[in-house]
Amino acid sequence: MKSEFVLAFNEVLEEKQLPRDVIIQALESAMVSAYRKAVTASAAQHVEAKLDPETGRFVIYAEKEVVDSVVDNRTEVLLEEARKVDPDAQLGDMVIVESTPKDFGRVAAQTARQVIQQRIRDAERNDQMSHFEKQIGEIVSGVVQAINREGYTIGLDKKAEGILQQNNIIRGEKFRMHDRVRALVVEVKDNPRNPQIVLSRTHKDFLRRLLENEVPEIFHGIVEIRSITREPGERAKIAVSATQQGIDPVGACVGLRGVRIQAIVRELHDEKIDVIEWNPDPVIYISKAISPARVVGVYLGEGNSATVIVPEDQLSLAIGREGQNARLAARLTGWRIDIKSVIEAASELIHTYEQGKDVVLTHETSGEVIKISIDELFANEDENIEKVRAVLAKKAEGRAILPEEIDALNGFVDRVEKRKTAKVHFSVADMLKMIGKKGLSQSEIEALPIQDSGLPAHVCEILGNNGYRTFDDIYNVMKNDPDVMFKLHGVTADDMNDLARIVTFVSKRKASAEPEPVEEVAEEPAAEPEIEEIAEVEPVAEPEPEPVEEFVEEPYIEPEPEPVAEPEPEVEEQELSMEDIFNSVSNGLMKMEYDEEDDSRLDVGYGKPSKKKKKKKGIEIEYDPDSDSTTVRRKHKRGDDDWGW
Repeated sequence: MKSEFVLAFNEVLEEKQLPRDVIIQALESAMVSAYRKAVTASAAQHVEAKLDPETGRFVIYAEKEVVDSVVDNRTEVLLEEARKVDPDAQLGDMVIVESTPKDFGRVAAQTARQVIQQRIRDAERNDQMSHFEKQIGEIVSGVVQAINREGYTIGLDKKAEGILQQNNIIRGEKFRMHDRVRALVVEVKDNPRNPQIVLSRTHKDFLRRLLENEVPEIFHGIVEIRSITREPGERAKIAVSATQQGIDPVGACVGLRGVRIQAIVRELHDEKIDVIEWNPDPVIYISKAISPARVVGVYLGEGNSATVIVPEDQLSLAIGREGQNARLAARLTGWRIDIKSVIEAASELIHTYEQGKDVVLTHETSGEVIKISIDELFANEDENIEKVRAVLAKKAEGRAILPEEIDALNGFVDRVEKRKTAKVHFSVADMLKMIGKKGLSQSEIEALPIQDSGLPAHVCEILGNNGYRTFDDIYNVMKNDPDVMFKLHGVTADDMNDLARIVTFVSKRKASAEPEPVEEVAEEPAAEPEIEEIAEVEPVAEPEPEPVEEFVEEPYIEPEPEPVAEPEPEVEEQELSMEDIFNSVSNGLMKMEYDEEDDSRLDVGYGKPSKKKKKKKGIEIEYDPDSDSTTVRRKHKRGDDDWGW
């Protein structure tokens, strides 16, 4: 039969939901405090307590000095008793011996009760703290236990209580007693009584965790949340991207017939959620962030600012109620967005033109002050300016504007804004020219960061995230295997051409920095002409077939349009009979051009050329009926390299 102590001990374990070792340690610590209080022991004296959980018996051990005669039982022990514990004990040594008082059980029951309760409360609070500190940033579920002016008290696991204040509740939400509530753990504070657990339903990470719970693709990392922003209870915007090809990130979040996103909308008290696809190009990214409004053009300006042009009827939708849509788009993308209608943008440009003052801008990378003259900004726009003035006059009078007039406004604004943007953002070629004029050494050029190359900011971010941060890093990778760069998510063919310019620039610098190998190569062929001079044989005419070989090899190096153009005037004549066509094919060679893009014959040696004639790729096919063989020749324009270095 179990003792009363064991039954009480197990009851405490069940009630407090604490580990067995924690309860034992709390009881032992309480017994030590009770012993010190009972015998008035010094705080410097080492005292231990051991509990036998089966019997409930406590044993106290105290550190005492070995002496011949005991004066104070609390701090001294005889040599004979000390050697029972430690056979090697000597006079003056400190030995830990059993020091349990005879009536300690009754004394402990009276003096240790408060200490035991306090120790158990401390252990319970520490357990709650350690548990909920790990839950910071995660969703927890609880029941409403109390409602007051400041907010709600939510009962959580481990008998803890969370605080859901009014500013952390979605506008319009109301809970009743015993309602179950889900919220995000934002902060855990340590208080003397109980830990203060701060909950929130307005934090953006609350929406992030809801998406992870509802969308398995996000939970498993197939779809990644790039950015998220929200105004609780009103609207939220989420930018997502797929980490694997063939995955629609927006469709995965929305779900079939919107089942997944609707479950989140109901949890957030009917908060509207816009899910867009993230794009590394800020122009595309910003245009999608303005959705559901249509965008005419996005133009990146100085610093981190962007101008968005929208149709006149889309201006209010793009800005949103009280600027909500524009504000959320700016937070989502990290750009300062200025939204204008086409009419407003055209009016400002016309006003700039009439003032006749130069436009002063600051370059994004170099920080140089750039002045753009009016003639340069509005080059070849004299006729269009008059048309724009007429359209603006019609708009001011309240007359309807035709679709072709709106297209003219869009084209005018687009051309002028692009000229302005081109001055603020230098191309890679322009930046490399500026670097070349600085007279940097080879090592300094190789150590230049990619941000100084003129590459777009999103491309620099992609390369930096993959460990490519300097010119030398780009040069080494592109020379060894360009496909490594091209396979990076977000790198386009235009970006590869810019990277090729950097490789060419570094290659030329390396070649100019090492002139010695060039001289050695020049000396080797110098010895070969001497051998030709020694062989003074007149039949030099024998190598005459060599020009024939050179003539055949020319199409491989430089395509000659003349032989291809000669048969074309004859081909256009449709008066040839079938017999003439057959004779021309049997007596000569039939040539045709081949387009790799649409896999169709574009031009054969007879008939009219196709109206859908595309750019020829430089492949020539020749058929020889005498030998019954076909020869395919490729005309190389840039050499063997694909990216032009």
